[in-house]
Amino acid sequence: MEKFKQGVVLITGTTSGVGLNTLKPLLSSGWKVVAINRSNKRAIDAASMFLGKDDLNKINFIEIDLSDLNQVRKGAQEISIKFKGALKILICNAAVYKPRLRRPDRSVQGFENSMAVNHFGHFLLINLLINDLVNSDKEINLNGKNILFTPRVTILGTVTANYLELGGKIPIPAPADLGDLAGFEKGFLSPISMANGKKFKPGKAYKDSKLCNMITVQELAKRYSSEKIICNSLYPGCVANSKLFRNTPWIFRLLFPLFQKYITKGYVTEKLAGQRVASVATDSDLFQSGVHWSWGNRQKLVGNVFSQKLSKRIIDPELSKKTWDLSMKLVGLK
Repeated sequence: MEKFKQGVVLITGTTSGVGLNTLKPLLSSGWKVVAINRSNKRAIDAASMFLGKDDLNKINFIEIDLSDLNQVRKGAQEISIKFKGALKILICNAAVYKPRLRRPDRSVQGFENSMAVNHFGHFLLINLLINDLVNSDKEINLNGKNILFTPRVTILGTVTANYLELGGKIPIPAPADLGDLAGFEKGFLSPISMANGKKFKPGKAYKDSKLCNMITVQELAKRYSSEKIICNSLYPGCVANSKLFRNTPWIFRLLFPLFQKYITKGYVTEKLAGQRVASVATDSDLFQSGVHWSWGNRQKLVGNVFSQKLSKRIIDPELSKKTWDLSMKLVGLK
């Protein structure tokens, strides 16, 4: 009997938080993991605190700074050579959030950094590996069993990027909104720092980048049949104590988890969020493409996942296509 390859899942941002807590459920399900981080040392040190030696040996750590598109290209080539045929899942988790900046950080290519990391780096990585995913072996081996598995791209979205949800309407500093994409059209280089070409607002820059993430999923679902690849996004709940918020004021870090636990009741632990990410990326029941999965304000493990309705800012076909085309140009693929 032919022995099929072990399935490989690639995940970005595993040095802490949701990404780190997604490793264990993936490994327990029989997946081999490729972990992408800016620092292999930090990633290995963090994983060593959570995992045993046998599980660590199932992870390939590859160092890529997602803000540097040249590193993304080089890393994608390495991944393609090593894992072609076995790569089945790409989980885009890594993100930066610096709401206290007065002036934008810039990537190596000169882009505002939260958009560079959260959107452009992942967008380029997806497009460079999409053919490997689509053309991967149809049958893979998980925990000794050969199964058919349709490739997947799973991106972490956020409630703050969806204007139909209360969290997406918060006016401070402003809701996520790409406007007419004037900033992208003009090249998105200094002095431009926002997708709409307007004044820099660091909190909104993060929201806009996550809006682009969710638009990317919708465009992928249009461009590729669900028989070839399943593309989805998710909001696993508010991981209010995540290191994502490490650049916020200390009073925010103190009160925000309490607010989410007892007022909104949207708080989830990093462990539960990691389980939910792994579930969306791998479960056979969650096979619909173009869906944004959510658990709403449910803290319990038994909370039911559902398809969240998305705002026009995410699903508008003209804006979606324009965002995709301009992103292709800005990352050098067009």
